[in-house]
Amino acid sequence: MTTYLNLRDFDWPMFLIVVMICCIGVLQIYSATIGTQWDGYWWKQIIYIVAGTFLMWVVAQIDYHYLMGNVFSMYGICVVALLGIYFFGKAAFGSARWIQVGGLHLQVSEFAKLVIILLVARFMTELKSDVLTLKDLLKVSGLVFVPAILISIEPDLGTSLTYIPILGVSVFLAGMPWRYWAAIGIIFILILLPGYKYALKDYQKERVKVLLGEDSDPRGSGYQVNQSKIAIGSGGMWGKGVTKGTQTRLRFLPVPDKDFIFSAFAEEHGFVGVMLVLSFYLILLMQIVQNAQTAPDRAGMYICMGVAALVLFHILVNVGMVIGRMPVTGIPLPLMSYGGSSIWSSFMMLGLVNNVRLRRFVN
Repeated sequence: MTTYLNLRDFDWPMFLIVVMICCIGVLQIYSATIGTQWDGYWWKQIIYIVAGTFLMWVVAQIDYHYLMGNVFSMYGICVVALLGIYFFGKAAFGSARWIQVGGLHLQVSEFAKLVIILLVARFMTELKSDVLTLKDLLKVSGLVFVPAILISIEPDLGTSLTYIPILGVSVFLAGMPWRYWAAIGIIFILILLPGYKYALKDYQKERVKVLLGEDSDPRGSGYQVNQSKIAIGSGGMWGKGVTKGTQTRLRFLPVPDKDFIFSAFAEEHGFVGVMLVLSFYLILLMQIVQNAQTAPDRAGMYICMGVAALVLFHILVNVGMVIGRMPVTGIPLPLMSYGGSSIWSSFMMLGLVNNVRLRRFVN
């Protein structure tokens, strides 16, 4: 189950990049919440990061083959926990997503991401053929969509969509025929309009209309995106400086410590700061992909690429959301947005990547 591995094999460059992104996040949370009722969130975030570092090390120590061997048990626990949210969940912002454990509010859907990564990796590793068959595709899709559907009806459509890139990159690497991709595209187009009319809630439809420019009421459904664009645009080249962002300090920008932390950062640090942070994320993704390339087996490769796909999806959706190129969702910016569950799940996923890396030379 556990092996004693050399610390020198740990991916220290990746850890350094993670620490730098986290420090930027803590600074921005401090700047966005100082003098408000949320003052003090920054030091809570530091505690989350320290605890996350410990969790990353623990996950890295347990052989990922052992984790995959018990993934169906973990999958069952996740499904039961997601069902339990409907009876014991704590509601906030119009949805029940959290289960209270002592003084902590844990978001089950965040930790379920790790289980989905391990589950898909095990399924793909056990395939008997070099080409993914339709039967296998339906099986693995069903396993992924069960928790995704449970999360979407909390409602938390944004988080449920994060499971799709894990599945997508895995079936691509497994060699899914292009005719299946074409069929999926056609099915998506056919259900797009009915899904919009009958599956989405009213507030979700309004967000889509804002994205398409059909509803840009600056005081209504378009308020969040408009204020975000104003904050980003006012940052200019160098930004206004820490604690000097007017949209953030005057509370025009919604949740500047969570979903819209990138907007608050852009206002205070400008184009140069934005490019610096995005460069850090690019280096982080390159490190994860490099670990996938040097993985000792297919299982390790699938795990690393699943983590890379998930992190990339979070970044693209969150940044796209704040600049008005994606619908507004509750998807946080990895390692920067405030929140214990998000931070811990991110560190645990990076722990899986280091888990694979530490076993590169294990026979």
